[in-house]
Amino acid sequence: TSSWYQVLRPDGNLTNRTESSRVGAGGKSTKRDVYSPVCLQVKEEAGFDCEPISLLLIQEQGPQWIRFIFLAKITGGSLKGLAAADQESLQASWWDRRSALQLRGRDILRLIDSGLKYRQDPWHPTTLPQDLSCRHVVQRLVLVFVGAEDRIWILLLKAPELHLPTAAALKTHAVTWAANMVVQEAMPSAYYDHDVNTLGVFSLQHNGRQHGRTDGVCFNTLVALVPDHVQRDEDGRKLEPPAADRPPPVENQRYVWFQVQKQTLREKLLEKTKNTSLLPIHSLY
Repeated sequence: TSSWYQVLRPDGNLTNRTESSRVGAGGKSTKRDVYSPVCLQVKEEAGFDCEPISLLLIQEQGPQWIRFIFLAKITGGSLKGLAAADQESLQASWWDRRSALQLRGRDILRLIDSGLKYRQDPWHPTTLPQDLSCRHVVQRLVLVFVGAEDRIWILLLKAPELHLPTAAALKTHAVTWAANMVVQEAMPSAYYDHDVNTLGVFSLQHNGRQHGRTDGVCFNTLVALVPDHVQRDEDGRKLEPPAADRPPPVENQRYVWFQVQKQTLREKLLEKTKNTSLLPIHSLY
């Protein structure tokens, strides 16, 4: 895994590096949490002490490569200039977002833009990893089906008591493919007639203290099961399909659909499915 950071000043300018500029990145070593490399890398490269504010985005290419992009604020230190430059860093500087930059890759521009937009108008709650252990890279699913009249169901496992399903990521697939595996197991006949859409991350859990035992990641995600029936009008324009009355029947007796009756919970889930105001997770496959 790796962590990328942006450190913003109150005026919106941000730290960067002067040669082949990039937003800083820190590789995660064993026995460390996800965001310690962020603070270490900012100190080494820019000279500042910092505190992560929130995750902005998660990028992944399967469980072997996961990148956490953080927004951070300065809490101390001073800008590292030429006199303090060492093998850990080149000269750091502030970028005013107007001057020309020599870029290693243009992908950082989208990350910078996300950080600035989030600072001005946060579109998801502040999200930092929870200090809870997990042995593998897994996805815990709030897997919902929205039916007619905005009725909503959640897929649950029955034993030992009703609980949300969890599936481990496969090395050959995106982390979010775990949701597809759950749907395939629960309702194989309906799988190919539906899209399995991971809408975002509610929270994530990680504890890096014991390598191989507690340093996995659990992504608590919202996933929508949506009928994949494309209908078009006489001009070929795509039409919204009519809402199904009920979710597809469960074929595996380990699973059950639970209809949400509590109005406050139903409204919150419906809002999340429509506005996707969650921490985004992007597969780079």
